[in-house]
Amino acid sequence: MQMTPKEIVAELDKYIIGQDDAKRAVAISLRNRWRRQQVSAELREEIMPNNIILIGPTGVGKTELARRLARLAGAPFIKVEASKFSEVGYVGRDVESIIRDLLDLSVNMVRSEFTENVQEKASELAKERVLDILFPIPELPQATNEHDLEKNEELEKKRNRTREKLRKKLEAKELDDKIIEIEIASEQSPLMQIISPIGIEEMGLNIQDLLGPGMPKKTKKRRLTVSEAFVYLQQEEAQKLIDMDEVIKEAIHRVENSGIVFLDEIDKIAGENNGGIDVSREGVQRDLLPVIEGTNVITKYGMVVTDHILFIASGAFHVSKPSDLIPELQGRFPIRVELQSLTAADFERILTEPENALIKQYTALVSTENVNIKFTKGAINEIARVASEVNDRVENIGARRLHTVMTILLEDFLYDLPNDEVKTIRIDKKMVEDKLQEVISDEDLSQYIL
Repeated sequence: MQMTPKEIVAELDKYIIGQDDAKRAVAISLRNRWRRQQVSAELREEIMPNNIILIGPTGVGKTELARRLARLAGAPFIKVEASKFSEVGYVGRDVESIIRDLLDLSVNMVRSEFTENVQEKASELAKERVLDILFPIPELPQATNEHDLEKNEELEKKRNRTREKLRKKLEAKELDDKIIEIEIASEQSPLMQIISPIGIEEMGLNIQDLLGPGMPKKTKKRRLTVSEAFVYLQQEEAQKLIDMDEVIKEAIHRVENSGIVFLDEIDKIAGENNGGIDVSREGVQRDLLPVIEGTNVITKYGMVVTDHILFIASGAFHVSKPSDLIPELQGRFPIRVELQSLTAADFERILTEPENALIKQYTALVSTENVNIKFTKGAINEIARVASEVNDRVENIGARRLHTVMTILLEDFLYDLPNDEVKTIRIDKKMVEDKLQEVISDEDLSQYIL
């Protein structure tokens, strides 16, 4: 990651409207990860990440901010709901499973990269295997004299010529529909549950792995077309070319040095324990504490040190407040950023400016039916105004309200398409008013529909 904080913010601006303070905070945190890698080894271990708490109502861009940040960094990233974990001893997931899941994602990410690098070689090997199936070559008879030797050489040349002809047909895709029979690995053995000091956790240990490579792998025969078989064999050859020890080593390194964990709904585990259903709130916080401040987590791939993983927490904090978290956990989130509620002006920008703007999405969807949809400036203003008004009157769900408004507005058009008589749809302010006025004016109806 060699992007400067300004470049990171500029990239985030393409997808997220407003929230400049939050963008600056996460951009600095991300750049600091690169800066840490450049300092001397002795000091590098002492530099800890500045974890962040994003505070703001739902639908203002908290999750999107973290997701875009991870894509920019190309880092292992996982989003988890804090409320689904529970204190050890209660029903719920163990908090250390966050790190195990993050490492699983990292292994898949690194394996994909390694696979991409060996794809060309794997393709050649897969081609040879397909040719072996299409044109199996039996052993030549034992030559006892010079005549037999010449005969064998002639036979060898003839077979090579035939194989080359098949190779050309294979490369020209002329044999793609031909059915061949190949051996494929049968389904893996069931996973085992391990009872360990970290609780009952499905570590994903395969019985085959436990018994070692000495155990023969089960295979079964399947009839596939040449094109299907080629894809399967290419994947198989790619896996053989990859050094999984290197993959795991690199995956662990990435998690430990650039991993990002997004803890959503952290406000749901804040507040004093009052017994009953809230009995494990503080317990979850205390279980999270060592993972955030740095501990060793046992995974099926080996030990992972969490000292330098960046944690970004978020919550609406309507009922509770950040100071309701236990003091030790508060100390592990030194940076707090408050995200602002979205206004009608923000909604207008959200509808049109981002790379994935809602109007661009609907335009692309409708164009698949060979229909062009156009929104006037007045229509966009009215959609934004309605979304903002409903948020104020019913429940503020931020930008998600735009999805609801747009769905109701375009429902009839989307239902009627495809229609040969319709080539262009023009959405103007009056159409928006007519479509949404009844729903907005009916207080009870708007509560359920909008």
